[in-house]
Amino acid sequence: MKRKHATKITENIEKEIDMSIQIKSSFFESAEYGPWNIYLIDKKAMLIQIINENGETKIFPTLRGLLEWEVNKKWIEVDLGAIPFLMNGADCMVAGIQSADSGIQKGDLVWIRDETHKKPLALGWALSNGPEMINQSNGKGVETIHWIGDNLWEIET
Repeated sequence: MKRKHATKITENIEKEIDMSIQIKSSFFESAEYGPWNIYLIDKKAMLIQIINENGETKIFPTLRGLLEWEVNKKWIEVDLGAIPFLMNGADCMVAGIQSADSGIQKGDLVWIRDETHKKPLALGWALSNGPEMINQSNGKGVETIHWIGDNLWEIET
């Protein structure tokens, strides 16, 4: 992939989720992965490109990208009881959500982390705004699309 195109992609995502991606000396390429595109940086799947229900293209770090970069936006924090379900690919229920970025809007791509270590567990689509998820008592908060142990995670190792 041309450096100019890679730089444009990384600049857009940096603005979206308030992080810094350094790719100056990195090898940047793209690949199709089922219905998605993934962007590999130095042969690691670090970004995922997804089309949302409105037909808009969204780019977001994969779980490996989240582990590599410090991302301070679009997070949802869950208690320890939610982790086994998320590791099996379940959607994130609001009962397990302890905290969330107040800037999350319904339909955003978000990442789910554990409340103790703040490590990424899964990615998904927010089904309501961040503050609403914290105040709801039942139902789904996030429709999960990528989690630790899924096929995308396994190809990244």
